[in-house]
Amino acid sequence: MTALLLPGTTGNAHAQLALPSVRLPGDLPTLPPLADLPAERLAGLGGTLAQLRLDRIDSLLRGNRDRIELDERGEPAVRGILIASGVDDAMIGAAAKQGYALIDRERIDGLDLDIARFRVPGDRSLARARKQLAKLLPGAEVDVDNIYFASGPGGALPGAALATAQGSGGATLGLIDGGVAAHPSVAGRVEQRGFAKGAPAASRHGTAVASLLIGKGMVQGAAPGQRLLAADVYGSDPAGGNASAIARALGWLAQNGVAVTTISLVGPDNKLLAAAVTRAQQRGMLIVAAVGNDGPAAPPAYPAAYRGVFAVTGVDAKGRALPEASRALHVDFAAPGDAVLAATGAGSSDRLRGTSFAAPLVAGRLALRYPEPAIDRIGPAVAALVMEAQDLGKKGRDKVYGHGLICGTCGGR
Repeated sequence: MTALLLPGTTGNAHAQLALPSVRLPGDLPTLPPLADLPAERLAGLGGTLAQLRLDRIDSLLRGNRDRIELDERGEPAVRGILIASGVDDAMIGAAAKQGYALIDRERIDGLDLDIARFRVPGDRSLARARKQLAKLLPGAEVDVDNIYFASGPGGALPGAALATAQGSGGATLGLIDGGVAAHPSVAGRVEQRGFAKGAPAASRHGTAVASLLIGKGMVQGAAPGQRLLAADVYGSDPAGGNASAIARALGWLAQNGVAVTTISLVGPDNKLLAAAVTRAQQRGMLIVAAVGNDGPAAPPAYPAAYRGVFAVTGVDAKGRALPEASRALHVDFAAPGDAVLAATGAGSSDRLRGTSFAAPLVAGRLALRYPEPAIDRIGPAVAALVMEAQDLGKKGRDKVYGHGLICGTCGGR
């Protein structure tokens, strides 16, 4: 539990598989539970899932080369943009002399985080430019603006009405995802703000995760009837879901006193995202993320991989780990992740699969114990959640299920 009790620090979890809901509709393949797979198929599963992820990244890139390019790790990022924190006027002048023009400077309210955005010279790749600018600005944190993917089956919901909130007041829960449709289970309890072009706009993934957080009625969430602040970081932007948008969304949620935030998005380590997560944690916010769907052999993905972030895996109705679930360097809890009943549109619901839909179930239960950000209350809240967990796998905490199963009867079980 040490990592969970250090909100001012940043560690490890794993990857999800789907692309931003506004770009590609493809869902994950339906897979049987881990225990039902023969050894030879299990051995080949990791390669299959990894190839699916690479194919989807390639499709995203080919369709949007004017907006997206790959960094030196082969991860997608906003084309021609570098972001730096900790810069001053002298650094900006030095960068300009080498062709790195300043686009703008921004202060992210709620996090007290200042960033500067630079345009990459036209004759340089993003990978080369990042290394060069980092050398030019040795006292700054320089990185690309990586793009983060919705961590489960998604898709835009054109024309769907957006969920709204009645009255005013604070919210314990926050969501960073796509927009939330006006499904009856969340009616009147979702305040939304957009952090990308065309946002907020209803999405299948954002709607599903929101209903599993606060749903009441035909779809029951883990914290039914609660108020939710939802940040849409995708909208209609092909390069939506970037680190800048997520950082701004975290700032908005922190500024509004959100105690527990679900980010069912995944991607690579990024200096801006790491700084934003750390500053939100230092203000008492607890962040919950899915470990991902790239399989047991997948490398870590973020934000779930950061220290202090609650990493959640998914299990089937018999308590068996999903075979596509990543095995993070830390897994904190498990929750239902197969045939989970969730809202999928303004008037629809469906049974969904993936660790993406397990994460909000843990976040909702945590929020019931931690209603407002207060660092001195984190320990007791986490301890209470651990006591609730049903032990699975090896006795005590283990690498597959963490402390055990939370909300085992949630998700329409």
